[in-house]
Amino acid sequence: MERGDILQATARETGWKGVIAIYIVRNLEKRGHMTSMPHDRRQCCRRHAMTMKGSEMKAGLLAMSAGLAVLLAGLSHARPVPRDTIPFSVARASGPGSESASGLFPHPWISGTAASDPTVQVQKLGAGTFVIRQSLATNFEAPFLYLLLGNRQALLLDTGAGGLTIRPAIDRLIEQWCAERGLKRLHLIVAHSHGHRDHIAGDAEFRDRPDTVIVGHAPEAVATFFGIRRWPDSIAQLDLGGRVVSIIPTPGHQNAHIAIYDPQTRSLLTGDMLYPGRVFVPANRTEEMRRSVDRALRFAERHRVRHIVGAHVEMDRKGIPYPDRATVHPDEPPLELPLSALAEMRQGLKQDLGEPFTLNPRTGFIIFPVLARPD
Repeated sequence: MERGDILQATARETGWKGVIAIYIVRNLEKRGHMTSMPHDRRQCCRRHAMTMKGSEMKAGLLAMSAGLAVLLAGLSHARPVPRDTIPFSVARASGPGSESASGLFPHPWISGTAASDPTVQVQKLGAGTFVIRQSLATNFEAPFLYLLLGNRQALLLDTGAGGLTIRPAIDRLIEQWCAERGLKRLHLIVAHSHGHRDHIAGDAEFRDRPDTVIVGHAPEAVATFFGIRRWPDSIAQLDLGGRVVSIIPTPGHQNAHIAIYDPQTRSLLTGDMLYPGRVFVPANRTEEMRRSVDRALRFAERHRVRHIVGAHVEMDRKGIPYPDRATVHPDEPPLELPLSALAEMRQGLKQDLGEPFTLNPRTGFIIFPVLARPD
């Protein structure tokens, strides 16, 4: 996802982007939050404040009022990351909002609302299919990882955002699967929904693991490994041994992004292309994102896709996004989205998204254009 700090990003820009930074700074100063900001960043923002024209300020405020209101209102909800974390667990989540679970999973997901949250939470989606969430206490991104197990191979999609050790949980799940099936071992494929850091930070843990291969992060590496003949238009299959999944190129959020369809659970794993929260669409990749959503939707309509599961949950049940870098997510909605969300994503991308950092609310997610990004 690689969101970064909106304040820092806008403070470095000119024009209306600078206006946004100033508005944030002025409101933070009023609320006493500026004291925790590095001195050089405060000075940078204040320099913009002295040069902005009134008309520019007004335009910037109108364009960003919704997003800034969310940011400023939620600053007080963030909590420091504890030094000690609880080890891997399949335990239930606890705390406010944990009394109800989504229809797809037996238990609610950990959301930073309870001190007893484990570092890693695992839930079973189906036979040999596990969804792993990294705790918000270890990294505010709190990504969801996916482990799909066959009779010969295992596929791990993403390795987390860092701040914890993820491999023991993966090894334990594979060992349990092999013991139940009478298998000696499984070849592990470590792949990624895309190459942003919050999805690849744990790669190093698997480099010395026996019988393991780590797929590269560039489109060429992904296409070569999975046998995608014509990137991004071709779709490839991967046989895990009695279980075949489809690899669908979906560049846009990032140039090597993929989605995976698992017919066994009828799940479409969409990574950062679609999930409950702000879906970041770089200004230089909007058209590419449109084509990827079209490709994924055409595939989904031809197959028996039941639900969409992405890599994050970053909005509450009312559709309000959590503040940037928040480590508490009260009242989270379910991880899964219906197939109709993909059609709505396509419709939303046909419209003018406005300037970067403009919220485009949809049903169950938010399209969020951002500044152009390199590959």
